[in-house]
Amino acid sequence: MEKTWRWFGPNDVIALNDLRQIGVEGIVTALHHIPNGDIWPVGEIRKRKAIIASAGLRWSVVESLPVSEEIKLASPASARHLENYRISLKNLAAEGIRTVCYNFMPVIDWIRTDLYRENPDGTRSLYFDYARFAYFDRYILQRKNATDDYPAPILERTETIHSTIKEEEKEELIHNIIVKTQGFVSGNISEKDKEPVALFRKMLSRYEGMHQEDLRDHFRRFMETVAPVAAENNVNLCIHPDDPPFPVLGLPRIVTGREDVDWLLKAVDVFQNGLTFCAGSLSSGIHNNVPELAKRFAPRTHFVHLRSTEVFQNRDFMEADHLSGRGHLAEVIRIFLEEQKRRLREGMDSWRIPMRPDHGPLMLSDIDNDRYNPGYSFYGRMKALSELSGMMAAVESVNP
Repeated sequence: MEKTWRWFGPNDVIALNDLRQIGVEGIVTALHHIPNGDIWPVGEIRKRKAIIASAGLRWSVVESLPVSEEIKLASPASARHLENYRISLKNLAAEGIRTVCYNFMPVIDWIRTDLYRENPDGTRSLYFDYARFAYFDRYILQRKNATDDYPAPILERTETIHSTIKEEEKEELIHNIIVKTQGFVSGNISEKDKEPVALFRKMLSRYEGMHQEDLRDHFRRFMETVAPVAAENNVNLCIHPDDPPFPVLGLPRIVTGREDVDWLLKAVDVFQNGLTFCAGSLSSGIHNNVPELAKRFAPRTHFVHLRSTEVFQNRDFMEADHLSGRGHLAEVIRIFLEEQKRRLREGMDSWRIPMRPDHGPLMLSDIDNDRYNPGYSFYGRMKALSELSGMMAAVESVNP
């Protein structure tokens, strides 16, 4: 598998030359400075590609070419955004970039309540505390009918939190859930917004009354519009699973597990309509058997995120070590290495599947470095890349 690394562009504190030294072959990046829904110009793509090439690396995957809220809502503005998406795909293909990761999650991308939960060994990890998230939903966001979405034990815990939580803890929840993570991922909310909760409520209100079937219809429209361009230009589109893979904040979710992915791939049944197989996102849903899903969807997987989670009985989950957890990454790697062999035997051009070490513990001197995006520190991901490389080498030595 091609060893890639998510790099956030020229402002990233991690240097491309450092990545080449640790065994990275390809870069996963995006033009974050271009607003969602606008065209990615050839000149901007070429400029980024040249920066990467100057370090002896290649731009392997776009993550992400964002699907705007207008497209997800199928609003009157969506026709223009869809055409811009088609043009951006053509422009990327013209520069030889042919793998495009994206998501179809309304309003909010991946969700964690704690960005630096301390582990027994002193490292720190991302954590999702279900009761604290429910508290945020009920008492900070004050979403209508939020109580209907949580079981009684969780509602009881939110009452306890409500009676003891400090003001700075409330601010931290707001920052963690709807500011810090969303700012560098979706661009919907940034550190500069003075009233993030009010803005977030407004964004959620646009989806009131929307159900899963509605969002599926909007996805089908999106894919029917862009898939022909992708096929003509040999670009593989790969949707990222919902994170976490269950309903949140009353929003519809359409990429939570086997049934959803089956539907998505059949909705527009072409090879270019594919999957980003994120073992971490999928493993945080207790209903998902990750190796089983990897085997089922390997033929339509264009990109792999390798990370793992531990899920607890109260539905909390945390980022696990890459050698443990529900991701079963050694088995997932074996499945995708076998898929590569199949593609090579059949003479496919895109036989090698890019993977990247996803997230990673905050550790060593990085603990005191507040310049990293959450989950994207240097040493934690370097450790993960080393572990994943070892697993790949071990699997290949047994099944050359």
